[in-house]
Formats: sequence, structure tokens, C-alpha cells
Amino acid sequence: MAEMVQLNRRMFLKSAGMTALAGAATSGTSLVAPVAAATPAQMGNSDFDFDTPYDRVGTDSSKWDGIMRTYGAENIRVAMGVADMDFKCAPAITQALRERIEHENWGYLSMPSDFRQAIADWNQTRYGLEVDPETIQLSDGVHPALIAALKAFARPGSKVLLTTSTYNGFYGDLRASQTVAENSPMILENGRYRMDFDDLERRITRDTDALILCNPQNPTGNCWSEQDLLRLGRICLEKRVVVLADEIHCDFVNQGQKYVPFMSLPDREVVANSVTFKSGSKTFSLAAMKVAWFFSTNPEYMRLVQAQHSAQTNTLGVIAHHAGLRGGEDWLDELLIYIDGNHNYVEEYIRENIPLIKYTKAQGTYLAWLDVSELAERIGASAAAAEASQNAPRPVTPETIVSRWLVENANVYVNAGSSYGPGGEGHMRMNLGTSRQLIKLALDNIAAAVSDL
Repeated sequence: MAEMVQLNRRMFLKSAGMTALAGAATSGTSLVAPVAAATPAQMGNSDFDFDTPYDRVGTDSSKWDGIMRTYGAENIRVAMGVADMDFKCAPAITQALRERIEHENWGYLSMPSDFRQAIADWNQTRYGLEVDPETIQLSDGVHPALIAALKAFARPGSKVLLTTSTYNGFYGDLRASQTVAENSPMILENGRYRMDFDDLERRITRDTDALILCNPQNPTGNCWSEQDLLRLGRICLEKRVVVLADEIHCDFVNQGQKYVPFMSLPDREVVANSVTFKSGSKTFSLAAMKVAWFFSTNPEYMRLVQAQHSAQTNTLGVIAHHAGLRGGEDWLDELLIYIDGNHNYVEEYIRENIPLIKYTKAQGTYLAWLDVSELAERIGASAAAAEASQNAPRPVTPETIVSRWLVENANVYVNAGSSYGPGGEGHMRMNLGTSRQLIKLALDNIAAAVSDL
């Protein structure tokens, strides 16, 4: 096999620069065509350093430590699975948390009077979306809020529409609410997905009560247009299907694209048939802080959801989110430039150096939806999956085989596309919310691994 990068990761994370990395990646003749790692415009403001790798190993990180416990630390050079980011958080958040920790008492929290207003102001400033702060309800996560909404609107055993491939966590929410997934696979055209409205409408029956919208779509990266959302919303309104809009990735939109909040649609009846769910957990990488919120223009819908919901927010989570909303906008704006550059870098690198994998730049999110169907065929993933399934408690998919192959041969972990519902066949989800140096290391390893196939 061509030489694969075998850097000592702790030393790399502490000291590597792009020049050192480029020299360490290969010996002798390079296996890959040179691709510029970053331009000044893609690096962002020097006030915030997104490019220096930030070591999260040893912090019980699900993304890093969790996957190392599964495969062995020696087999993971770059973890690109769980959807959180590897950057230091916004300085305003760190400062606010430090100041609060200096007060050494942790009694019950009285919610800051400005918190709901900060949420409303964020939506107004960035998206022109008017949200009445009095209607905003807090939660300890989008999942608990979604489960409450499913219990409010969807009868046990009823169907919930999903446009797939979609976020795999929704399937857990359906199990928790005793509802059943009705998957409507999207149509793939020239590397870009679109909703199959005819299929979706055909799937709505008397026992279909709700639809979970992912906007922007995880894992495919679609930023849905106003036209898309209006058509979807009018179908649901006519068929009496409630729209539950998960817009947690809304702050990550790539250059030239636009996020359209479902609540901003010009048809007020369509909007009133929906509840929107958001959080700063993706925006500021605060997943561990367990704070989210939801709102609707329909007071009756809010009453029904609240009857099924009990918020269990925590002091540090509220402080972190409040600080991000009030003081983290400059940090986010620079991060978006960097993430957009990551997408461009990965698209070009794969096109130039890894012909067995295809990637079309996502419109939004910091996730890359990779087409690995040719790689899967080359390594015999289908046959290997069939054999592995014979002695496994549940079926093993070809995408799982590809994931294992990348760990074993490239020391890179990415998520198997089969977990994201129908349409995930032949795909993997790669998290680009990390240093471009680590992305280069991962792609160099993958390019070296596939070069012998």
C-alpha cells in the first residue's frame, strides 16, 4: 500500500502548521495533486483562530473519545462523525462562563429577563424573522421538544413523514413518541437533492399526523427555497399534517445560498400549521449545554406541545447560549467564511485526487454528504456486509463496511449513510466542522488508502 500518514496525533495537534503537515503527509513522490489549503479570504479574521487544531481527546468527547473506545485510539487519526465542532468556542461564551463559575453557589436559576429577547433579536437581525419573545418556550434540547410535539400531534402508531435521507436522530424521537416513520426518499439529480412532492403526497393517509422538516437538511446540506417550503406546507395544510420544522443548522449557510425560515413564509395559514425548533447548540457548538427553544404563531399548537413538555434547562447552558446570542456574532461570521472554505477545499481535493468518491458542495450545514458507491463496489462492501450480517444481531450495511474500511485503512472515521434512512445507500456523512489541517490529513490518508485499489 502507498504510504499512509501516521503522525503522532497529540504532537500534531500541539505543533503542526500547514507547512509541516504537507511535509509529513507523504515521503518521496506525492500521491495527490496539490490543493490550496486556505486563502486569506477563507481563513477569516485573525482575531479568531479556526485553523490551529484544538485537541479534544481526553475530555470524554463523544466525537473523539467515544469513537476511539470503539475502534482503539491507535486506529483513529481524524474523527469526522458526530455533528459538533472542534473549535474553541466564541470568547464571549468563555468569558461569561468564567465569570459565573467564580460565584461558587449553584442554587435554582431565575431565567435572565433578556434571554428570550436575545433569541428574538438574533432571528430578526440575521433573517428578518419576527418572533414574539413571549411565545418562545425553552427546552433542554431539540429532541425533548420534538418528542413533546410528536406526542401532542401524532397518535401512537400513526405515521410521521420524513424526507430522506434525513437526520438519523429523528428515528429515535419517533420511537420515544410511539410513532412510525413514513420515509419519502428525495430525488438525486447532478449531485443535488430535491423533494419528491408527488411521492410525499401519495404517502399521506388518514393515519399520517405530522411531518418533520429538516431545514437546512442534515445530511444532504439542502437549504430549502421559499417555493419548496410553500409547496410542502400547502400539501401538509390541505392534508391536515402538522409541520415540525427542525432548523437547528440554520446559521450554517454557504456562500451564495440562503436559509428561508419556515415561519417567514408569506402564507400565514401554512405558517400557523407549524412549530419551529432551534438552538445555539450547532451555531456555537454547545451540544453539552442542553438548551433549545421552540415557537409558533399558533397559540393552540403551543398550548398542546407545552402540555407534553417540561423544560429542564441548566444555569451554565443558559449563560453560554445567552452570551453567544449577545456577543458571538462576529465569531460566527468569521467561522462561516472558514467553513465555506472547508467545503470548497474538500470538493476540489476529492475531484482532483479521489476518483472513487464524489462530493457536490453542500448549500448549508458543516456536513459533507459523500458518494462512496464506487469505493463500496471496489472493496466488495455488499458481499462483506451480507457475510457479516449472518452472525450479527442486526443487519450490517455496505456503508458500515465502508466506514470500517476507512478506519482500518485510512484511520479516518465518518458516519455510514445507511443510518440516515432510504437514500443513504452508497453515501457517508463527513463532518467538516474542524481545522482544515485535520481535513487535509484525513483526505491525504483516504487518497493513499484508495490508491492501491
